[in-house]
Amino acid sequence: MLKKKEGFAGQRSIVLPRKILTGVCHKQPLIERLYVTDIGYYPKAQYHYRQRAHGIDQHILIYCAEGRGNAVVSKKKYELEPGSFIIIPAGEQHSYSANEKDYWTIYWVHFKGSDAQRLVSSLLEKTHHHQGSAAFEPRRISLFEDIYACLERGYGNDNLCYANVCLHHYIASFIYQDKFNLTDNRQGGDAVEQSINFMRQNLGRALSLEELAGAVNFSASHYSVIFRKKTGFSPIEYFNHLKVQKACQYLLYTELRIKEIADKLGIEDPFYFSRMFNKLMGMSPNQYRGRKHL
Repeated sequence: MLKKKEGFAGQRSIVLPRKILTGVCHKQPLIERLYVTDIGYYPKAQYHYRQRAHGIDQHILIYCAEGRGNAVVSKKKYELEPGSFIIIPAGEQHSYSANEKDYWTIYWVHFKGSDAQRLVSSLLEKTHHHQGSAAFEPRRISLFEDIYACLERGYGNDNLCYANVCLHHYIASFIYQDKFNLTDNRQGGDAVEQSINFMRQNLGRALSLEELAGAVNFSASHYSVIFRKKTGFSPIEYFNHLKVQKACQYLLYTELRIKEIADKLGIEDPFYFSRMFNKLMGMSPNQYRGRKHL
């Protein structure tokens, strides 16, 4: 039978750069106790299969929204159906796969932190084993999408803090299902948020600091100050983070050559693109393309 680790139509995923995990998340007091390392959504994931003989150093939570799948954790077999989830503690041998005929749609997240093990233990205590059930709830999916959308906007301090504080709520929605309530979803409309929207809409262009500032009617100097104060990064550095994040998706989900990806991101020199990518991700684009995630 054909087996695939990724490559499904409509799939989305974000793998946070090692530099961000070790340099920011692990050292930020607000989120160092629990933070996302990888997150994604695989719809109708036909032939999906993943096996890790020795586990990994992150905990994994997979929520099955549609279809069916199977999982083996520490040699115990589980069958997943719509509204069920599997929790895989760090370091435990495991495998999982979509059902051959009724392939699943899943929301998944990898996470770490000093509180992660305690939360996983709470989940295991509630479910009495690695599998549990959680009726499909649009509020839970909205919370997941909040986390994803926030990380998709880059790795500024506010984005990381909000996304990872939401992660507490997301995991708690599986542990304390009877206490799960609606979140208040609000979108900021300040100049920095508007600027990030502008960046995301223009990832294919090579924008200068002056152009970025002009898009929100600020001087370059004032814009730089308020942008760094809110995100922790300069505007150009942040823009490059978003470009690299988009590059990761091209590398995982397309067959585009490195030069073609650089062109799509408004970068004329593929060598400069590769250096920029390596600096943030800790590996070359080709190495990243060869690396397999969930």
